[in-house]
Amino acid sequence: MTYSDISLWHETAGDSWEPRPALMGDLEVDVAIVGAGYTGLWAAYYLAEVRPDLKIAILEAEVAGFGASGRNGGWCSALFPASLDKVAAGSSREAALAQDRAMRATVDEVIRVTEAEGIEADIAKGGTVVVARTAAQLERARDDVEHARSWGLGDAEISLLDQAAAEKRLAATGTLGATYTPDCAALHPAKLVRGLARAVEARGVTIYEQTRVTSIEPHLVRTERDAVTADVVVRATEGYTPTLTGLEREVIPVRSLIIATEPLSNLVWSSIGLEERETFSDGRHLLIYGQRTADDRLVFGGRGAPYSFGSKITHADSSDLRTHRRLQETLVELFPAVRGHKITHRWGGVLGIPRDWHASVGYDPASGLAHAGGYVGDGVATTNLAGRTLRDLVLGTQSDLTALPWVGHVSPRWEPEPLRWLGVNAGLRAMTMADAEETATGKGSLVARAVAPLVGGH
Repeated sequence: MTYSDISLWHETAGDSWEPRPALMGDLEVDVAIVGAGYTGLWAAYYLAEVRPDLKIAILEAEVAGFGASGRNGGWCSALFPASLDKVAAGSSREAALAQDRAMRATVDEVIRVTEAEGIEADIAKGGTVVVARTAAQLERARDDVEHARSWGLGDAEISLLDQAAAEKRLAATGTLGATYTPDCAALHPAKLVRGLARAVEARGVTIYEQTRVTSIEPHLVRTERDAVTADVVVRATEGYTPTLTGLEREVIPVRSLIIATEPLSNLVWSSIGLEERETFSDGRHLLIYGQRTADDRLVFGGRGAPYSFGSKITHADSSDLRTHRRLQETLVELFPAVRGHKITHRWGGVLGIPRDWHASVGYDPASGLAHAGGYVGDGVATTNLAGRTLRDLVLGTQSDLTALPWVGHVSPRWEPEPLRWLGVNAGLRAMTMADAEETATGKGSLVARAVAPLVGGH
């Protein structure tokens, strides 16, 4: 398989995917960044913007955009994996609200940079609609809005839609209502990541591809062949973090799978909606997500593929026939008008989940070690906030960003095997059972209420 075969996004990125030269020989730099995905590229972008004199190198095992940054669902959203309550529990109410405001502002910052750099990433800020298709889902939608109001968030942040208003945005079958937030943009993730790679190179940053890092130490990065010494080492490896020596339990790589239809006609789209290219989901426990692409395809993904023992990641992680088949069945159930239309692409990849489902960013000046990650699939925007925050931390600049509560947060490590394999897959099965129970009865699931505290931060 060539890189352009990985996903719809890779195939249509308008890039050759020819690898950049690998690192050949030991190297000394000011900043070494491990991982050429969004986190690493944003960090390099903002550091080079403020300090063009810095010698910055990015080390990438494959090519820029190979992983989650190039193959995700294309939601640039203000979603943060930990809830306001969880963030506040570790800091304060005002700090949690500051984190929320920073996330909302980040969506516009991503758009600003793409425009400034001439990156054609097919961005449309249409917001997100989350439809409720059972009585239990509608009750949760109401609770979500009521909870937001208790935090002082109004319709400008999240609103409750009745059936008619919901169907006007997204005419999914069985819709009873929905929530809507304007703070999300649909985009082409591979075009964004490849454009960022070119933008950082234009600022003097060197990207070494086909250069697999094996371990990270204070002021030192070891690759399969060579060593890189640096004042600062930034770990930006997200779901691939367990491949690094000593970091096997920092996060777990959980698979998310996606399908894409052929371009759909205006007639089909008139029965579905998404006129503003809203991103969409529904209120089930096991997440699904989708968007209308710039070329009128329907891209639709979801969780549910089993976790691999020992956090193993293989090329087979992009393929799970059962989950892809279930996604297609769910898509037709939601939108009968797509029945008979060709599914042209099927793919997937891994996202990184910390034990407490709480993203973090940090820097230790003594060791020179910095990191950001644990996005739980909400990383397209969060990585940008991470990049700006890493810039300020590394340069010693005290700012509103360095005061945010995710800075310095330390997640507990995952349990050793076989405990984490048993626990994670049991949780996935429980969420599947809970959704089936709610669909059959229309009532909230006792299973979901029992398992939710163990498997998620939302």
